[in-house]
Amino acid sequence: MRGKLVVGNWKMHGGLRQNDVLFADLRSGWNPPEGRRLAVCVPFPYLWQAQAALSGSAIAWGAQNISEHATGAFTGEVSAAMVAEFGCRYVIVGHSERRTLFGESDTVVAAKAAAALAAGLTPIVCVGETLKEREAGSTEAVVLRQLDAVLAKLGSRMADAVLAYEPVWAIGTGLTASPEQAQAVHALLRRRLRSVDAGAADVALLYGGSCKPGNAQALLACRDVDGALVGGASLKADEFLAIARA
Repeated sequence: MRGKLVVGNWKMHGGLRQNDVLFADLRSGWNPPEGRRLAVCVPFPYLWQAQAALSGSAIAWGAQNISEHATGAFTGEVSAAMVAEFGCRYVIVGHSERRTLFGESDTVVAAKAAAALAAGLTPIVCVGETLKEREAGSTEAVVLRQLDAVLAKLGSRMADAVLAYEPVWAIGTGLTASPEQAQAVHALLRRRLRSVDAGAADVALLYGGSCKPGNAQALLACRDVDGALVGGASLKADEFLAIARA
């Protein structure tokens, strides 16, 4: 579903006391204009806290990862069904840090997206290229390969997902894709979605990569940029809300 969606990815940050303050500030500060949605994806231990703090508000919450397995002897893993029990709407799958640091393949990411949908969650599927790949002119090939693996698994169910383009070279580096660069990749992804399934053409496409209040307006004004996946700035209520209002 298109319309503006801004999602915060806390990564491995947070603490009970500081979370209480942040949740309260977000809840009191977010009066959504029509067609605007806001969500936060928090570490597993804080899902209960997000549910308690945000229930009944206009802010949704979710997780940052799930297992591709529904159940079994997978010590330390968390299933989609477990996450769903905490009232989550969203779950991030295939974030570049999961792909790079934990070796998640395109196949695994696709399986996680399918597991999320099966549990009633909306997967936020991440795709993106490294700086080396961009400099080699491989951006299109990389992001389409990553997307195609998910499309092959989900088919028409892709219409119920969210897609996030996160250039790896712009995550946590202070670098940001220009509006022109972001729009070019988002348009490419939109064309691929449209060619596979008419319903998937309306999937929300988010930009992720050092999105801040200072650049959010220009990025979110792009025709095919439907919102943002926000990292560090989502830990500061004033910055996160400023991006959501941009």
